[in-house]
Order: sequence, then structure tokens, then C-alpha cells
Amino acid sequence: MSQSNAIAKLAQIRVETGVLEGMLEIPPQACGMVLFAHGSGSSRLSPRNNYVARVLREADMGTLLIDLLTRDEDRNHDTRFDIALLTERLIQASEWLRAEPATSGLSLGYFGASTGAAAALRAAALRKDIAAVVSRGGRPDLTGEAQLLQVKAPSLLIVGGLDDVVIGLNRQAYAHLNCQKELIIVPGATHLFEEPGTLEEVARLATDWFHLHLRGEPGRI
Repeated sequence: MSQSNAIAKLAQIRVETGVLEGMLEIPPQACGMVLFAHGSGSSRLSPRNNYVARVLREADMGTLLIDLLTRDEDRNHDTRFDIALLTERLIQASEWLRAEPATSGLSLGYFGASTGAAAALRAAALRKDIAAVVSRGGRPDLTGEAQLLQVKAPSLLIVGGLDDVVIGLNRQAYAHLNCQKELIIVPGATHLFEEPGTLEEVARLATDWFHLHLRGEPGRI
């Protein structure tokens, strides 16, 4: 599917406890959509995820950055780590995209950070129309072993080279993934990829992965 003009609009998705708010942006001639799943304590305003989203749009992919929790829910520490709830919300956002005329025909991928990565992988295990998953500094170990085994979408796990504990957790989860997969460790990066050049490397890796699996173009990974 292609669009003659760029689209940028606020997204509001009604759920049982209120409304999820987000931002939908689609460049002209978009070849796919990437739905972002933020980590605990983060939001659709995350500067890191917004940077990655901008790079993806420059590469002709649409993006939806949306809060998976309502404002009241986000104040609850336990809710922030409720992977089942985050997964349900991610699936609801996916259904919303499938119902939108501008995005219904586009291939769909997930980009998850921290706990959002677990929700992305669990949702990908439940939905067979997910073309690719990328995890940035994620906690795929929280997905659950049984759910990891059911993921069929090609999955890229990106971890900072200085994020020692999370590297181990990603390796454990990686061993249970039964799909096309890659684990890449970015040298010199901590959990939030705040070091010079590290977030740019995340964006490049994600763009290449989504290019390959959303539009069928080989990247440089």
C-alpha cells in the first residue's frame, strides 16, 4: 500500500478502563508499520523511541507510538510490570491499525523496549500477522518460555555491551526463540543507550531488520 501524502494524527484507542493515547505518523509511499511498545515508566514521548521512530519514517515506514496504559494505570507500579496486560493492549493497538484505512494493508512489526519487549514478543506469539520484532535493551525473559517458543516472527534482540545482567537475560530468552533470530550486543552501550553513537546504531540495526522483513529488502546486519 502507498500513500500520496504523509499522515500525522493523534491516535485514541478506547479500552475497558479508558483511552490509550498515541501518535500515528505515516510517510508517503510507506512500505510497512512499526508499533512501539514502551518500557515501564516510559511513554509515547520517550526521546529514544521517538528518535528511532523518526529514522524508521525516513526509511519509508510508518510508526505508532502509543501509551499502553491509561494515566491512572501508569501510576501503579504493579500495573507497569503486568506483561499480560501490556500484551493485551498491544494486541488492541494492532487491531486498531488493522481497522484504519491508511494502515490496514501494511505489514506490521513491533519495536519493544524494556518490559515492552516482553509484551511485543508475547503478542507476536499470539498473532500470526506480525512480520518482525525488534527489542532494544529489552526483557524478553519476562515473555515466558512457552510463549517464546511460539514466536514465529523474525526477532532481533539488541543489548548494550555494558548492560551485563540484561545481556544474560537476553541470552536465556534467545535460546528459547524458535524463529529466525539475531542477538546483537552494541559495544560501549549501557541500558538506555545514552553513549554517543549507540542509539544511532540501534536505529540502524532496527531499520535494516524491518527493511528485510517488512519490505523484503536486505539490510546490512
